[in-house]
Amino acid sequence: MSSQKPLLEVQNLHTGFNIEGETHYAVKDVSFTVNPKEVVCIVGESGCGKSVMSLSIMDLLPKHNGKIDKGHILFKGNDLVPLTEEEMNQIRGKDISMIFQEPMTALNPVLTIGYQMDEVLFNHTDTRKEEIRKKSVQLLQQVGISRADQIVNEYPHQLSGGMRQRVMIAMAIACQPQLLIADEPTTALDVTVQAQILELITKIQEEVGMAMLLITHDLGVVAEMADRVVVMYAGQVVEDTDVDRLFYEPKHPYTKALLDSIPRMDDHREVLNTIRGIVPSLKNMPKQGCRFVDRCPSAMPECTKIDPALGEVDKGHSVRCILYDASHPEKKAEV
Repeated sequence: MSSQKPLLEVQNLHTGFNIEGETHYAVKDVSFTVNPKEVVCIVGESGCGKSVMSLSIMDLLPKHNGKIDKGHILFKGNDLVPLTEEEMNQIRGKDISMIFQEPMTALNPVLTIGYQMDEVLFNHTDTRKEEIRKKSVQLLQQVGISRADQIVNEYPHQLSGGMRQRVMIAMAIACQPQLLIADEPTTALDVTVQAQILELITKIQEEVGMAMLLITHDLGVVAEMADRVVVMYAGQVVEDTDVDRLFYEPKHPYTKALLDSIPRMDDHREVLNTIRGIVPSLKNMPKQGCRFVDRCPSAMPECTKIDPALGEVDKGHSVRCILYDASHPEKKAEV
């Protein structure tokens, strides 16, 4: 898989927001790749920059205060960052699609399901006008919606959360995109519906042969679906590796803490492990040093002064931590 050219390549991405006249970075120096047909999961707590990173790729940042300050987003070798709104509109929904976190706000409440489905096909495919509605019904059937011929005439508020999410998936796959970005697609859904939605996404991803960037905080979903995992903390990538090594050979203290927080069937402790403290807010990011230092059980005095770089510790396994910095070999020996 490593020999093929990446479908998506994010290079040193810096996405900032102007707050009270000062730029604060929600995504800072983020780099990773997604290969064709690969499922890459982005994990981390709320506030770690996962959704901002996905909105940066889609060029859907709020125009009044959000912008990409530095870096490149290469899709099939072409940089998306300098493209105009009109040029991005040709890519969004066609080559790259996105399933948003909350389908009730992603769907327009005053337009019928059919109208919104038809719009995607009208804008991005050569389907004849008289065939578009028929195609919309077929797509809804493909994602497991019964009464599809009636659902197209209904409004989002008339559907359950699970049904609305299925509509979002149908819209996302309408043009058979090469890359699907799914931003916590099962949030606010009950457990049974979550399993159904994830199974559906996996089935479609395999059938269509598209790559997927799945954003989640659920490590159970990661274990089930991921080929590779990118762990983010406070706007930075702290670990990037394949799914097996993430669970069996985690390196970064944050990754280890996340895994230790998972409840286990064979663990009879009354109190679950937690990570002390909280993710720093956008306005309170450390000016220097490791961003995890205040919560890290392995923190050393140097950690407050040295900005660790994301470096490869094994082939295909990168970590941002002074413990694995080649310039600090004695630290590596202690781990």
